[in-house]
Amino acid sequence: MKVSLKWLSEYTQVPSDVKAFCDRLDLTGTGVEGVETLGESFDGIVAGRVLTCEPHPDSDHMHVVTVDVGAAEPVQIVCGAPNIAADIVVPVACVGAVLPGDFKIKKSKLRGVVSCGMCCSQRELGLGSDHSGIWILPDEVPVGTPMAEVIGSGDTVLDLEITPNRPDCLSVVGMAREVGAMYQQPVEYPLAADVAKLAAVTAGADVAEVVSVTVEDAERCPRYTARVIDNVKVGPSPDWLAERVTAAGGRSINNVVDVTNYILYLYGQPLHAFDADLLADEAGHISVVVRGAAEGEALTTLDGEERTLTEDMTVIATPKRAVALAGVMGGLDTEVTEATRTVLLESADFCNGRTSRTSRNLGLISEASMRYERGVDENMCELVSQAAAALLAEVSGGTVRPGVVDVYGKPAEGRPLTFRIGRFNAMMGAAIPTDFIEDILVRLGCAVEATDDADVLSVLAPTFRPDLEREIDLYEEVLRLWGMDRIAPTLPGGRERVGTRTAEQATLRRVNDVLRASGLNETMTYSFAEPGDVERLRLAPDALGLAVELLNPLNAAMSVMRQSMLPNLLRSVAHNQARGVKNIQLYEIGTVFTAAEGRKKAKERKKLAGVLAGSMADTAWNAPAVPFDFFDGKGVLENLARELALPKVRFRALSAEEAPQLQPGRAAEMMAMGAVIGWVGEVHPLVCDAFDAAPPVVAFELDVSALVKASRPARNYVDVPTFPAVAVDQAFVVDEAVTHEKLSQVMASAGGKLLESAALFDVYRDEERVGAGKKSMAYSLTYRAADRTLTSEEVERAHGKLVDKVQKATGAEVRA
Repeated sequence: MKVSLKWLSEYTQVPSDVKAFCDRLDLTGTGVEGVETLGESFDGIVAGRVLTCEPHPDSDHMHVVTVDVGAAEPVQIVCGAPNIAADIVVPVACVGAVLPGDFKIKKSKLRGVVSCGMCCSQRELGLGSDHSGIWILPDEVPVGTPMAEVIGSGDTVLDLEITPNRPDCLSVVGMAREVGAMYQQPVEYPLAADVAKLAAVTAGADVAEVVSVTVEDAERCPRYTARVIDNVKVGPSPDWLAERVTAAGGRSINNVVDVTNYILYLYGQPLHAFDADLLADEAGHISVVVRGAAEGEALTTLDGEERTLTEDMTVIATPKRAVALAGVMGGLDTEVTEATRTVLLESADFCNGRTSRTSRNLGLISEASMRYERGVDENMCELVSQAAAALLAEVSGGTVRPGVVDVYGKPAEGRPLTFRIGRFNAMMGAAIPTDFIEDILVRLGCAVEATDDADVLSVLAPTFRPDLEREIDLYEEVLRLWGMDRIAPTLPGGRERVGTRTAEQATLRRVNDVLRASGLNETMTYSFAEPGDVERLRLAPDALGLAVELLNPLNAAMSVMRQSMLPNLLRSVAHNQARGVKNIQLYEIGTVFTAAEGRKKAKERKKLAGVLAGSMADTAWNAPAVPFDFFDGKGVLENLARELALPKVRFRALSAEEAPQLQPGRAAEMMAMGAVIGWVGEVHPLVCDAFDAAPPVVAFELDVSALVKASRPARNYVDVPTFPAVAVDQAFVVDEAVTHEKLSQVMASAGGKLLESAALFDVYRDEERVGAGKKSMAYSLTYRAADRTLTSEEVERAHGKLVDKVQKATGAEVRA
């Protein structure tokens, strides 16, 4: 929202130091997105006196004029305005000046005559709606005076970011109230004075004689007021009105429309002006109906677009047709034009939720819809309507019919709250004076009363502050205006820990370090997913639980919450591959969501997932590129298990039925202390194809809570060996079904304390030498004692026991 400091200063004192003022606004919760000084855009535009005015030799409507702009020589300009004449003072845009709309003035020829500038109208300067002719300035304006000085535009406009919970600040009066509270200074509210002007312009029969209003659903429209202004003359706005509307970011259109926009910017109450004659029936009566739109009903809005409406939308209608889209935009066929003589002025409140959905579904966001969707104070509708009607009659020469048609079902009431001063100071960690607390709450519009308890205040929140719902909201208001920078920083209190990480935070910090060291890059994908992602993983629809559906999805492709991290990571792989990135190593820590029958809330679980595609390095002169495979993913998890000191880690092979999303024989379940932590494997080619990713892709997904539960603070320290080791190579011929994991478990059990390690270094298959359905697995076994040098007899006994146990447990053969 744009706020003119000149306009704002009419109601409260604005600091002269604009930068310090902006900084204070930021600290109190109102972001300043930009600062603009009006008049800077008028460089090269000056007041000039027309010396001569002759008809153009080759045109029946243009003139050739010479203008004194304060330079050494007069300039020649070709002008087509009908009111151009000698001896008048006009705005002149000299060569090089840039008019609003990025229109640069250049030396040119118009029908063969050289023109070195442009005589401007108000609209061409962006200062009004009048385009009927050249803007004639007062005769006493000195020649050569910059236009910024002529119009006195030394104004600064702030572009403010108003948070959605503060609809009261979407107006000049609301910002004046905020600034008054910030600096604890008086504020002059203009509404009473504006309303007082109504009596002087009231005449004619009562409005209820010609207007009736029916609200079919009070939920859609809590309040609707209508007034009638007769004998209006639509035309350009006065300079002051056009200037105000322009400074607030609007565009001056005509005096009637400008009044509705001026009131909107001043008080935050959207209004709409209808051409009353276009609403009336044959008998001259106006019947206004506020109703839900019919499904498929058409309405052409003021922007000239025909809109197809739905039942959720609300319209302003006559008994025959819809004439406006409630809270968003008026209709084209009842707009105010130069032919309008009678105006119906609407001031109402509409359901913020419906207004927001209507605005977004139609892609039609207006100043009115922005305010309605955040909340308008319905108690102010009628008072603001009085002020608007008085001003409209004043600038258009019309008269206001007595009375108002006001449909107001249940008046809104302020919310009663309690403010406990002792509790507030304890929570804030500061002793903020009671006088300051009371003063701030009153300045913000609250009614404050003392109670029998000196430590407790009774507070009635105003209806224009819908965000003040609880006592803690009042605390926030007082604190932000006291200044959070004035509160001494302290560590959070607590018996168990002060300023330390939780077990999960500490574990995830180590996880991040390990995965980055393993060559993976952290990524972040949406928590939303497509409904068919589970099926694309070749899983049953309910394999991961029920999907959590969104009531207001961003689009159809993001209509459920993700049940697995893998789909979005595969999309990231496909996205990179499509752009020529061959080697992709990504991981993400995020939340998956599942629902269950009968449960109101979704179940959320934090997961750690990663993908590897391509190879660790590109092909080089001395080594080919080796694609990632299952063992690369398993190696990443082994690194993780080692650094997290996971006890008794093992990998169990998964069948095609257990993990259909992974390739059979290249998938495993990771376990620690017998508990399942997650899985790792090569993604099935059909799954890769479903997500447009080129295989092979290795993936893993771990449950963070299981990982945190199994992890240990640090690995146990093992002293550097001081006695020599004995290495023995041993091959076992086993059935194909016997796994390395099985052999490792048996050897570790049989070797006892003397067996330091057992490393597989060869797997050999040959039907003639080894046998059909057999394989030879060769291990390098290391024996060592921590307290002595082993003798050959000790090693032979230990090794013999190991071989014997392996043969009995697995049916292995030991061949010479």
